Amino acid sequence: MGSRQDRAPPKGRSNKRPDTSRLPVIGDRRTAHMHGGRDVANDASTVFDLVILGGGSGGYAAALRGAQLGLDVALIEKDKVGGTCLHRGCIPTKALLHAGEIADQARESEQFGVKASFEGIDVPAVHKYKDEVISGLYKGLQGLIASRKVTYIEGEGRLSSPTSVDVNGQRIQGRHILLATGSVPKSLPGLEIDGNRIISSDHALVLDRVPKSAIILGGGVIGVEFASAWKSFGSDVTIIEGLKHLVPVEDENSSKLLERAFRKRGIKFNLGTFFQKAEYTQDGVKVTLADGKEFEAEVLLVAVGRGPVSQGLGYEEAGVAMDRGYVLVDEYMRTNVPTVSAVGDLVPTLQLAHVGFAEGILVAERLAGLKTVPIDYDGVPRVTYCHPEVASVGITEAKAKEIYGADKVVALKYNLAGNGKSKILKTAGEIKLVQVKDGAVVGVHMVGDRMGEQVGEAQLIYNWEALPAEVAQLIHAHPTQNEALGEAHLALAGKPLHSHD
Repeated sequence: MGSRQDRAPPKGRSNKRPDTSRLPVIGDRRTAHMHGGRDVANDASTVFDLVILGGGSGGYAAALRGAQLGLDVALIEKDKVGGTCLHRGCIPTKALLHAGEIADQARESEQFGVKASFEGIDVPAVHKYKDEVISGLYKGLQGLIASRKVTYIEGEGRLSSPTSVDVNGQRIQGRHILLATGSVPKSLPGLEIDGNRIISSDHALVLDRVPKSAIILGGGVIGVEFASAWKSFGSDVTIIEGLKHLVPVEDENSSKLLERAFRKRGIKFNLGTFFQKAEYTQDGVKVTLADGKEFEAEVLLVAVGRGPVSQGLGYEEAGVAMDRGYVLVDEYMRTNVPTVSAVGDLVPTLQLAHVGFAEGILVAERLAGLKTVPIDYDGVPRVTYCHPEVASVGITEAKAKEIYGADKVVALKYNLAGNGKSKILKTAGEIKLVQVKDGAVVGVHMVGDRMGEQVGEAQLIYNWEALPAEVAQLIHAHPTQNEALGEAHLALAGKPLHSHD
């Protein structure tokens, strides 16, 4: 299957590649040399090709790719390279979720004919396991930064002009500046996160105990992942979500499947009513909703999203256009200031580490003179790592109907009950395909254990604008869960195998 340049794309998508011939270029990548690892304290005359403020996913990806392409790069980070994802986000939360999965498997082992006993959660040992994973990845990343000869500067930087950053009493000059200062947990007006009984995800990752009960404010990705992990550890969990469904940005069918699975697991949730106030009780926290309902628990985890880190960093003083704390960029991650770009959670795009990687790489390649293509954010895979997992790429059925018209959209659901490997794993769920009638698949939405591992092929199907018949021609290994994706396309192509017409 090719890249479909020979076929007109569906409405709203284009095969045309942008003209990047007039984009600004720093240096000549054919003749530039790597000069990383400078002692900037003793060489104030240094002018870097690229100075990056923030060493999280977007910042360090730009640093590594830029240095690889011959740019002289300085990377400034006040904490640890790797940012939220490595130290307080993606990696530690998935370690906790895996520990929870092991706990569930121990409890449920007899249904597989294995006699095992569950003795409880050793919280210090769980943290040791989690921290060892982080430490190993952190050391590897430090090695990569050093090997690419990126000049790494530890300290709190501030944009002092469109071509300089001040850090540790020094002014670091750059032909181009990349802002990548990331995000922090948000709260709601009047709700103070104190780190004691009212906590953020940062606090939850280092909690010295398993809370007997927990209220989680927010039913998005962060909220449902912590709900899943804590339930596996033995907590009594209630999620409060003001919108109509859990994981509300996903296809409604995925949300309903997750809600059904959470009910079976005993995870409680209240939907469609917004938070009003929280107050301490003698033993914990009481949450009151706008309709007067009250909930009590030992802790309240505030998981209402993350906000950009931009205040007091000199962005507005340098003339950078902003909106509600976010730095505004175009499709090439350029701000309104020609020498300044921005990536990651600092800009109003998807708050995902792999999006940060892609945006950082795009900036580095643009500055090195390579032709670049703007990111199709609908084509980015999205995974929520609760039990069961929710994975998707492309657009929802509702969005497809809005774009193409309800009569032009076809949706098909394939139940994992027909998939042998899913039966072996005792997981339930569905794969839902959204197709433009007689055209490409524009959405793949999956719920079930390990579905995050299937989203790679789904990403290719969406981004290569595949027809169901083209995917149906591919032979998927049996028995695998990946086979379910193939079976769904067989059914959509009109030749179902292990499913009803």
